[in-house]
Amino acid sequence: MRRTEAARERRNRILTVTLSGLVVAGLVGGTWYFLLDNKKKQDAKEQAAATPVKGEKSWKNLGRNHVSTPVTYKMSPATGGDHDPTWMNCNGDVYAQEIDEANAVHSLEHGAVWVTYTDKASAEDISALQTLVKQTPYTLMSPYADQSSPVVVSAWGKQLGVKSASDPRVREFLVKYVQGKQTPEPGAVCTGGKSV
Repeated sequence: MRRTEAARERRNRILTVTLSGLVVAGLVGGTWYFLLDNKKKQDAKEQAAATPVKGEKSWKNLGRNHVSTPVTYKMSPATGGDHDPTWMNCNGDVYAQEIDEANAVHSLEHGAVWVTYTDKASAEDISALQTLVKQTPYTLMSPYADQSSPVVVSAWGKQLGVKSASDPRVREFLVKYVQGKQTPEPGAVCTGGKSV
């Protein structure tokens, strides 16, 4: 009986040690997988931030002075440069008429993305863009007649022209550049400025 009891105790110890080892191995393996997965996601996010949106244009060394005189910009719509001391409200604001470009540029300096469209944009595209902008802080939208594409999205020093609001690059641009790394004054307010 003692041998049987000793054998049972030994089996129970082996079983306990084995199960404990499996639990520890599972925890270590799960933690390792979780950390590795997070690292991969972070690396992918950093790579996406470093990679331009396909078709975007970029400008560097843009002036940032506050001026009260008219400004001529190198691009249309403007993506940066000297600008009015007052920004356009850009907390998902949609404007029915063209807005002053020098005020919009100040909003871009704060990290906003400016969505513009011409009369070549369809009513469906305009409606979809309005919905998107209203749901996205640090954005503003207005018509803009003098641009080469029906829809243009602009951030400080960055711009993308597309034919339709359904182009997935529009959302990609917003995700990348609303308060993105290119922002000269990240976190600056987008309310309390000019509304028309």
